[in-house]
Amino acid sequence: MSNHTNSHPPILLTIAGFDPSCGAGVAADLKTFAAHNCYGVAAVTALTVQSTQGVASVHPTPAATLRAQLDALASDLTIAAVKIGMLGNKANAVAVAEFLDKNKFPHVVLDPVVKSSAGSAELLDAGGIKFLREELMKRASVITPNMDEAALLAGMEVKDLNGMKAAALKLVEMGAKAVIVTGGHLEKPADVLCEGTEANPFGGDHVKSENTHGSGCTLSSAVAAQLALGQQLREALILAKAYVFKAIEKSYSIGKGAGPVNQLYRFHQEPPARGVHEVPQHGMHPAAEPAAT
Repeated sequence: MSNHTNSHPPILLTIAGFDPSCGAGVAADLKTFAAHNCYGVAAVTALTVQSTQGVASVHPTPAATLRAQLDALASDLTIAAVKIGMLGNKANAVAVAEFLDKNKFPHVVLDPVVKSSAGSAELLDAGGIKFLREELMKRASVITPNMDEAALLAGMEVKDLNGMKAAALKLVEMGAKAVIVTGGHLEKPADVLCEGTEANPFGGDHVKSENTHGSGCTLSSAVAAQLALGQQLREALILAKAYVFKAIEKSYSIGKGAGPVNQLYRFHQEPPARGVHEVPQHGMHPAAEPAAT
């Protein structure tokens, strides 16, 4: 019999690829979930060979293995929200769609990752993109494409805020329930939220930092966490934007490329001043005891 009586936090599932530098993919999602006091679990869609300098290659998980991961988690846990990132290929996209059909989750956030922002690696094949456009995005509560992804999915040019609004409206017409088009690379950063027939911009401040690796994954998983915690989509986006801003602002450089955002900035503790250390509660540390005279 278990002696644990603490109620558990919301359990969130990320379905995405693994980034060995842990700036993006499932690592970014799990850190983001933890920062929102949620418990994260993960089904890995692909192993990538990458660093802060970009993605060198992608090795998708066999669809049968992905299905087994998903079924094992769903049969064991009550999942409050699902965040979907990189899928790798059509077979995995189909497996995820079937999983969503089988389990009616309260919130599903789909980040339609197609190409790496650093490097030219394809993160979803042509068949997968077609399936995502025609089938998978209809099964999500909200999709969160960046400007390039929105242009690809909507089949139109997206270069500015007006293009973002037009693409968001088109994607809703195509079957998406709600769309957030992210524009963090605009001169004046802004995202566009479209629910129904209105596309509304949400401005933001620009952070002077090259360390933005994983910012897209982090925004999507922060939205998923906020939805699981009871926020409506508009409020979830506002809170997620504020979180990502601070995560970029508090980032630090690692490696030779673009460093990762700091999803765990809220947990940062200043180290004690040099030469200062805590005294154990049971008594004085031997080194702190007065010398015998």
